[in-house]
Amino acid sequence: MQGKKISESSVIMVQPMSPQDANLSGNVQGGVIMKLIDLAGAIVAQRHTQTNVVTASVDRIDFLHPVFIGDVLFLKASLNLVGRTSMEVGVRVESENPLTGEIRHTASAFLTYVALDKSGKPVEVPPLILETDEEKQRNEHAQARREARLRGRKREGNQDSVSP
Repeated sequence: MQGKKISESSVIMVQPMSPQDANLSGNVQGGVIMKLIDLAGAIVAQRHTQTNVVTASVDRIDFLHPVFIGDVLFLKASLNLVGRTSMEVGVRVESENPLTGEIRHTASAFLTYVALDKSGKPVEVPPLILETDEEKQRNEHAQARREARLRGRKREGNQDSVSP
């Protein structure tokens, strides 16, 4: 299987924030941003694998600044790490106030997706070609997060359900 460059699957999504996205205080709800993050990440994973993908986990989402009605979100998503059937996508969210031009880094997230074949079974994905020092560094950090996730699963005993 031939490898693919990170640039071949990276995306930038643009989404204006409107009143239906906000709470009563005029701040955009975190769930709206989370949905857009997952969408951007899934598009990256699909572009890399050219298969259907599912979200396997969200390693973390950090909300750094609020987003307001009228702001324009820019979601910048790209692969950090590729395994045998899974891949980690990093998503950086920036908000722009179109009236002032102010741009703020508002959120960051790491998500893991699994590629599926036509019968819904995990399928191998193309390897990742790392070209720049920054890509190599992001890959190393993603590998450390992956190892921490796997250690955490072993400690938790691979529980299949969560009790209330």
